[in-house]
Amino acid sequence: QVQLVESGGGLVQAGGSLRLSCAASGRTFSSYAMGWFRQDPGKEREFVAACNWNGGGATSYADSVKGRFTISRDNGKNTVYLQMISLKPEDTAVYYCAAAPASLWLPTRRYEYDYWGQGTQVTVSS
Repeated sequence: QVQLVESGGGLVQAGGSLRLSCAASGRTFSSYAMGWFRQDPGKEREFVAACNWNGGGATSYADSVKGRFTISRDNGKNTVYLQMISLKPEDTAVYYCAAAPASLWLPTRRYEYDYWGQGTQVTVSS
């Protein structure tokens, strides 16, 4: 079992920045690839970013966030981050972090993830 707790969400103006954090506890953090997803009310949860188990540079991003969002992890702190810059109103959503088996390397599909956090709200005003 892995428990995930997100933090860092909030209200920001368009063009602003936020950094989300996801603290993990339970089984060995480095055994998992980590990802971020987001969900707006009435829409499906969508992939945002993923990094592989050792954070050694292998990352994947949704086209809508490339160049603006950066995923990273600190295995010593059992934490994964999502740095978001140049935020847009369409980035407004609940953001979830998730953990998937490291063997998947860079999972981008919801069903590939075994564990989920409770989510943190990000609201970008225009």
